[in-house]
Amino acid sequence: MNQENIMKALATSKNDDFSLLFSSNQEQENWFELIKTKAVFKPVLNEIIVEAKRLLEEPKREITYSVFKQFSQDGSRLEYEKIYFEKRRRLTTFALATVIEKGNHAYLQELHEIIWSICDEYTWCLPAHLSNSPEIAVDKQFTLDQEPTRYTIDLFASETAFALSEILQLVGNRLDPFIQQRVHQEVYHRIIWPYIHQETFEWEKATHNWAAVCAGSIGSTALHLFKNDAELAIVLERVLQTMECYLEGFNHDGTCMEGYGYWEYGFGFYVYFADLLKKRTSGTIDLFDMEKVHQIALFQQKSFLDKNRVVNFSDAQPRASVFLGLSHYLAKLYPDFDLPETELRAHFTDDHCSRWAPALRNLIWLDEYQEGHPWGDTSYFLEESQWFISRHASNHGRFAFAAKGGHNGEPHNHNDIGHFILYGEEETFLKDLGSGEYNAAYFSEERYSFLCTGSQGHSVPIINNQLQSEGKSKSAKDLSVTHDENVESIEMDIANAYTMESLDQLTRKFTWKKTAKPCLILEDTYCFSEQPTSIIERFITPILSIKEDYCGIILGDKLKIEYERDLLDLKLERIEFNNHAGTREENLALDFRVKKPIEDCYIKIAFQFR
Repeated sequence: MNQENIMKALATSKNDDFSLLFSSNQEQENWFELIKTKAVFKPVLNEIIVEAKRLLEEPKREITYSVFKQFSQDGSRLEYEKIYFEKRRRLTTFALATVIEKGNHAYLQELHEIIWSICDEYTWCLPAHLSNSPEIAVDKQFTLDQEPTRYTIDLFASETAFALSEILQLVGNRLDPFIQQRVHQEVYHRIIWPYIHQETFEWEKATHNWAAVCAGSIGSTALHLFKNDAELAIVLERVLQTMECYLEGFNHDGTCMEGYGYWEYGFGFYVYFADLLKKRTSGTIDLFDMEKVHQIALFQQKSFLDKNRVVNFSDAQPRASVFLGLSHYLAKLYPDFDLPETELRAHFTDDHCSRWAPALRNLIWLDEYQEGHPWGDTSYFLEESQWFISRHASNHGRFAFAAKGGHNGEPHNHNDIGHFILYGEEETFLKDLGSGEYNAAYFSEERYSFLCTGSQGHSVPIINNQLQSEGKSKSAKDLSVTHDENVESIEMDIANAYTMESLDQLTRKFTWKKTAKPCLILEDTYCFSEQPTSIIERFITPILSIKEDYCGIILGDKLKIEYERDLLDLKLERIEFNNHAGTREENLALDFRVKKPIEDCYIKIAFQFR
């Protein structure tokens, strides 16, 4: 959409609104008073105030030079990010507490202090995102005709601008005018001027969460602060181009191959911006009115195994809460959006980044009249992305199975073609390790040496001591799915995932029998042009008890793994990695080694719930 059309859309605005959040200061005050009497809001409000009281007792920490330099010295991100996100927690908490308890001047005072502190930060970016950036250049030459200071814009710099601009809309009339002016000044110099006058940023053409978060935050900032339609149209034209790139990163089945958390993050910011733009143009520009966006919105309900257990392929966590405000908003847009049960609501302190935009909307988009339900029994085949998810319940409990094909060049890629997850009776028996600790090496050429990203940490074969290779060309072939009411199967050739000339074909077939006590049958058929030296069927499980059985083993007293002892030897290996929180996590690899590997080799293993 060009500037001329955007200008026409902006001109359709029917009135000069107080803000894009509330129509007037009085309406805002009335709403925040009213929700104090509503039961559905009380837990959310209480969480905010409890956190505000806690933070009043905690001293504000500042970012030191040594902490800033930590990442460049050893690649560690945790030290800097701990302080950085603590400061964003204070910003989000004291801003919301100020409008909830208007008479508490301590909250307002702390809000002034944290805004001032954030405006003083050397950069709003994370050091991990400043590679080759002007902020860390050490060979600058200063002359009388030098350009103004140049700034990098990353996820968190743009989010900070969005947060500050929106806080001005909610609390601006209570903030010191000098603080208000400082916010305008810093947002302009750090975000708006660089965005318009510096070179194109790499994320503007990205097809992943960066595009939606950065562009959506900048667009939202402009919608809040710009009064001149012509200037606003310049920003929006560029933002909308990036949003098109973001959508190109999805297949038409709506799968977020980065993982559920990145759906909630990236698509969340797409929604926040689209909502503000729709309001500002009186519905003339509606970014929700596309079938692909509709399908992306439905990805949430396809992402869960049961309760808070997630299909955590790629860099996703095994458990997740939901942004209930976002869910209530999407449920109003799309009738087939499954509203989750309230018990899955993300608590105010759950987000370790303490992002402002979702925190506010988890409050103002919460709808007391919408009622959610547990995830229902269903099966999804996301054909283009090659994900299969099946949920099944019986009088013995709830069960789920998920498997993927795809390729090994996906966003936040793991080498995991043919990998699967098996869940039952509140335990994930065959698991995905999810994302590891983010550091410099994790996003370098060393990425697949990490247990959680390389195929060595997934339930896929190790052949001739070789793992799967990375790259988009390494993909599943000939994938097919069949299903009826009680039996479903997914079959694919995963030989192409391995850089191995002698491996002509590796057909992996899953048969999912949805009985009262379900059974998953795995069949791997190998075809080699020469005799293989070794074949290991590896499966990743949590640390659970293991008992011998006459035809296999029993895992955790609830899952029997049956295999032919004459063909396979079992070896157990404890494996460790640093999870996303930086905590050392231990799991188990079950390695079924083929005793006498041959050119045409057939392996069958059954996973039977007891």
